[in-house]
Amino acid sequence: MTPVVHGPTVDAQTRCIHYRTALDVIAIRFACCGEYYPCHRCHEETADHASRPWPAGSRDELAILCGVCWTELTLDEYVEAPQCPHCSAAFNPVCALHHPLYFE
Repeated sequence: MTPVVHGPTVDAQTRCIHYRTALDVIAIRFACCGEYYPCHRCHEETADHASRPWPAGSRDELAILCGVCWTELTLDEYVEAPQCPHCSAAFNPVCALHHPLYFE
């Protein structure tokens, strides 16, 4: 079953109105609701609740969706790789600045 990505996406590779460069090809499953969103701003604007980061010790959770091949990755796989380990799509390295919003 293909995951649903919520929020204002702009293409089939999970880019959104906030982040839409060639490297912005992931969606994040939020710990608070278990739903995928392209970014923290999409969640903030469309969810009916506050977000909360994945707690420490959750690195084996499937919580990242590669928008190119639609493979779900664990938090550990995502944080440790500059690209998708399945299709080699490059991830935006600047996203690391937002990791505290998503992961403890």
